[in-house]
Amino acid sequence: MPKTIAILACPGVQLLDVSGPLDVFAEANQQAGQKVYELLVVGTSGRAIESSSGVRLMPDATLRDPLGRLDTVLVAGAPSLPEASVNLTVLEWLRGVARKSRRFGSICNGALVLAASGLIGGRRITTHWGVVETLRQRHPDVMVEPDALYVRDGRVCTAAGVTAGMDLALALVEEDLGRDLAMQVAGQLVMFFKRPGGQLQFSRHGEAELAGHSAIQALQRWIGANPAEDHSVASLAHRAGLSPRHFARVFHQEVGIPPAEYVETVRVEAARRLLEMGNEPPKRVAGLCGYADVNGLRRAFVRRLGVTPADYRRQHRAGDMG
Repeated sequence: MPKTIAILACPGVQLLDVSGPLDVFAEANQQAGQKVYELLVVGTSGRAIESSSGVRLMPDATLRDPLGRLDTVLVAGAPSLPEASVNLTVLEWLRGVARKSRRFGSICNGALVLAASGLIGGRRITTHWGVVETLRQRHPDVMVEPDALYVRDGRVCTAAGVTAGMDLALALVEEDLGRDLAMQVAGQLVMFFKRPGGQLQFSRHGEAELAGHSAIQALQRWIGANPAEDHSVASLAHRAGLSPRHFARVFHQEVGIPPAEYVETVRVEAARRLLEMGNEPPKRVAGLCGYADVNGLRRAFVRRLGVTPADYRRQHRAGDMG
């Protein structure tokens, strides 16, 4: 019997949160030569679902329809979800079908609905980086992994956002049908079988921001304009006219992070811009951003973004078409 995959799409849904995973499962059917997956879009009513882009989807079923036992239930995200109140009927439906399904989860900020249902307390999940803090504040019992593209914790499977829903779907296909067939699906859809790095490489969340009193902000501006300069605590303290110990304490209090962490943030940002927009070799990028050698730049990139500078350039360089 085919495995029924149901994606709940609320009004304002992000279209790719629905269509991306469905295309992965549909291609798995093609590669398997049989209908392994039965695919359903579930709406809150029988009316067409207007997506955030304006494109409308006709649901295959509604919350009121008897669907039997679903193999997999996923809640798609929507840009309006963080501000919207969650429909109690949706939560009741989700609790009912999830308890009887083999696995359940969410895509993008659909995790907000999943968490509101009470089904994932104490579970490891991921969501779009833009709503990580919102989710943590509303549901402190949920363990959020902010950099993961997707996370599987027992029956719960969650994806970071938009195209990461396809990464999750491909991982579920591999689980169900094996590595070889999943690789065939990835090849046909021209997508990574295992995408390098995490989702933070695609965000500007956590970039260095000005904070504190004017003297500290002036120092931050100087660091940003001169990432290659000596930014040791002793050097920065001298520039600020403070003792190193007092400077480190004041900086941490006003900016929220230690000076060394702030400097690394600035230098990685500068390196990202150079890698995205220019053709300088990695050794020169390292020097322009304050690193003694390319290995220092590489360690900072892997620590911050989960990818090497070379991988980052391949994926993000302006003008690249593939």
